[in-house]
Amino acid sequence: MTQDLPARMLRLLSLLQTRRTWTGDELADRLGVTLRTIRRDIDRLRTLGYPVEGTTGTSGGYRLAAGADLPPLLLDDDEAVAIAVALRTAAAGVAGIEETAVRALAKLEQVLPIRLRHQVATIQATASPLPVPWSTGPTADPSTLALLAAACRDHEIVTFTYRRGSGETGPRRVEPHALVAADPVWYLVAYDTDHDEWRLFRVDRLTDPAPTGHRVTPRELPAPDAAAYVAERLAAAPARYAFHATVPADADTVRARTWSLPGRVHPVDDHTSTLDLAADNPQHVAEQLLGIDLGPDDTIHGTPELAPHLEKAAQRLLRVARALTRPDENRSNDGRNDNGAGDQ
Repeated sequence: MTQDLPARMLRLLSLLQTRRTWTGDELADRLGVTLRTIRRDIDRLRTLGYPVEGTTGTSGGYRLAAGADLPPLLLDDDEAVAIAVALRTAAAGVAGIEETAVRALAKLEQVLPIRLRHQVATIQATASPLPVPWSTGPTADPSTLALLAAACRDHEIVTFTYRRGSGETGPRRVEPHALVAADPVWYLVAYDTDHDEWRLFRVDRLTDPAPTGHRVTPRELPAPDAAAYVAERLAAAPARYAFHATVPADADTVRARTWSLPGRVHPVDDHTSTLDLAADNPQHVAEQLLGIDLGPDDTIHGTPELAPHLEKAAQRLLRVARALTRPDENRSNDGRNDNGAGDQ
């Protein structure tokens, strides 16, 4: 179908795919034509089967609606490469996405120009993802993510049933703001209209989402951006075990070595920081402490019940260290074992 479209109309169709709604004046300005030309081109698109809807307003508005058939997507080079790379790596934390991603990738790569195929292959070869054990966890339903993403884009109120960490479930009515992936958990940042406050919802605990058709003016988020809001809320969340210490290292180093959220580490000066950890699993605290040297004993505080767990973790490591220092009868004098692994 796109072969029958002149270049200007292809650009028009591409614009309609990038945003929910355009005014006629905006489209005319982008394409450098008159509003009358835009109207003629929209009529032509409709004749060819593209579901372009009109909206009311001074200059008139247009949007590409959902149709019986998926219209061709018009992508520039950068967009095509980005989508292909994302499909090859698939989305972490999204249930059942791998097989679907492979099918979509096969369709996309079939029509990619050779020069773009080479770009995708090069990026993939040098930026392959590494499956790591700590990236496993609850997964989000792709259709739920798609519905919530559209609601965030259109500022449309949605309803759903939500299960809290305690197991309690109940209905929610929210104004969606953004989705944030905190590997591997997806979070919905939204304004809860029933409780009249901003809330954070785990998407894997959310069921039966439904758009209401009611759009609202977006509210101002009480944070620089959605990712910062999620980090702040997670850092402030209560936990069973707490740990506080002064660390003889700068804040950036401490954050990197303990994999801590920004709100958990605070600089004292250029060479000293304070560290606040909290977790329901004491093993998580023990793992975070392995990468740093702590300051004086009198600066270390926390939940007393955490101590035996840290001691048990230390004993396991000490036992391993002692085993490594014992003579190994299975090793030869030059430090090689029987199967020649010492050559590697």
